[in-house]
Amino acid sequence: MTVLSAVSAEAPSLVQSVDWLAIAPVVIPAAVALLVLIADLFVAENRKPLLGWISVAGLAVSTALLLPLRAGDRSTFCLTADPAACSYTADHFALVVQFLVLAGALVTALLSVTAVRDTRMPAGEYWFLLLSSAAGAALLPASRDLATLIVALEVASLPAFALVGMRRGDRLSSEAALKFFLSSVTATAVSLMGISFVYAATGSLHLTQVADRLEDVPGQLDTVAMVGVALTLVGFAFKTAAVPFHFWVPDTYVGAPLPIAGYLSVIGKAVGFTGLILVTVIAFPAYSDIWGPALAVLAALTMTLGNAAALRQSADRPNSAVRLLAWSSVGQAGYLLVPIAAAAYSGRDQIGSTLAYALMYAAVNLGAFAVAALVARTKPLHRISDYRGLYAERPMVALSMAFFLLCLAGLPPGIIGLFAKVAVFQSAVDAGLGWLAVVMAVNVVIALYYYLRWTALLFRAPEGAEAAEGAQPPTKAPWPVTAAIVVTAVTAVVVSGAPQLVLRVASGSLFPQ
Repeated sequence: MTVLSAVSAEAPSLVQSVDWLAIAPVVIPAAVALLVLIADLFVAENRKPLLGWISVAGLAVSTALLLPLRAGDRSTFCLTADPAACSYTADHFALVVQFLVLAGALVTALLSVTAVRDTRMPAGEYWFLLLSSAAGAALLPASRDLATLIVALEVASLPAFALVGMRRGDRLSSEAALKFFLSSVTATAVSLMGISFVYAATGSLHLTQVADRLEDVPGQLDTVAMVGVALTLVGFAFKTAAVPFHFWVPDTYVGAPLPIAGYLSVIGKAVGFTGLILVTVIAFPAYSDIWGPALAVLAALTMTLGNAAALRQSADRPNSAVRLLAWSSVGQAGYLLVPIAAAAYSGRDQIGSTLAYALMYAAVNLGAFAVAALVARTKPLHRISDYRGLYAERPMVALSMAFFLLCLAGLPPGIIGLFAKVAVFQSAVDAGLGWLAVVMAVNVVIALYYYLRWTALLFRAPEGAEAAEGAQPPTKAPWPVTAAIVVTAVTAVVVSGAPQLVLRVASGSLFPQ
C-alpha cells in the first residue's frame, strides 16, 4: 500500500480541472446558439424576433464576463507532463481581441434584428450561425496550440459561408457564398498542410513548444519546417484579405446581407490577424527572417491595391458604397499588417499597435455599415450618390457617418484614427522599415481623396428628383439600427477625446513573459 501510494503521488494526475470562468466568454455564445436552434422548433412564426433578442442578450453577457478576467494570465487545458504548455490562455492579448470580437458581434446582432425580419431570412438558422461564428472567433485569440487554432478558425468561418448566402433567391448572394467558400477552403487546406509539416519537424502542436523546437531543427528537417511555416501563414493571410488573397472581398461584401458584410469586415478580419500574430510571434520567431520581409511586402501591396481600387469606385454605380467599404477594408488590412511585420525586426511589443488600430477600425467601420443599413432601407441600390444631402434629411446620422469616415482617413476630429495611424507608422520606423513607412504615408494621402469625397457628399444639397424626394419627411429608423449607430458613434467620440484608452494597448505587455 505504501509503495502504491508513493507511485500515485509521483505520477501526474490525468484529471484536469477546467477554469470555467476563463472559457465562459466562448461557452456562453455556443450555449445560446444551441438554445436558439432548439427554441426555433417551438416558437411561433410571429414570435421569431424573440430569438434575436435572446442572441443579443447572450452576446452582451459574454462580453460582460470579460470584466472578471481583466487581470489576465489564466490558463486551462494544460499538459500534465508540461503544465506550461496549455491549449487555452486568457492573457491580455486574448482578452482585448475577445472584447473586439464579442462587442462587434453584439453590434452586428443589433443590426440583424431588423434585417432578419425585413428580408424574411430563417431566424433560427441565422442566429445559430452568427452565434456559432462568434464563439469560434472568441476562441481563436485564446488558442495556444495549432490544432485548437485551426478548429477555432473553421468554427468562425464555416457559419460565415452560410450567412453570406442566407438571402434566398438572390443570385448575387449565392455566388458570393460559393466564391467565399471555395477560396477559403483552399486556403485552409494549404494551412493544414503547413501545420502537418511543422508537426513533422517539431513533434508538437503547442505554440510554445513549437517555438522552442524550431530554434534547433535538425538539418534534414529544416526545409520541411521552412515550407511548413510559409504554408501555415496562407490561411490566416486569406482571412485578413491580404493581397493576393483578397479577390473574394468585394463580391462577398456585395452579396452578403449588410450586417454580415460589416461582421466580415471587422470580426472576420480580427480572426485572421489574431491567428497571424499567434503563429508568427509566438510559434515561429525562429523563422522571423522569412515571415518578416514577406509580411512587409504583403502590407505594402495590400494597402496600395486596396486604396487604388477604392479610388476607382464610381458614385453612381449600384453597390458602389459597399464596394468602396470593401476595398477600403483591404487597404486598412495593409496598415494592420505593418506592426506584425515590424515584430520580426524589433520584438513582439510592436503587436500592440495592430490591436490599437484594430479597436479603432472595428468601432468606426461597424458604424459606417450601420449607417449604410439605415440608408439602404429607402435607397436599396447602395450607391455612394444615395448619400447626397443626407445631412438635410438626417443630420445626426450624417454627422456620425462623416465622423466615421474622418476616423478611417485619420483626420481631425477623428483623433483616434490619426493616433492609431501614427502608432502603426512609428512601429515601422522603429523596426527600420523606412521604405514601408513611406509607402504607408503615400497610401494615407491617396485614401484621403475618396474618404473626403464621400464626406463632402453628405452635406451637399440634393438635386432634381432627389430634392423632391427629400422634401418628404424621412421614415422612422428602427431603434436597433439607431442603437447600433449611437453605440459606435459614442465609442468613436469617446476614444477620440481620450485616445489613451486605446493606445494604452500598444504600450503594455500583451503576452505572459
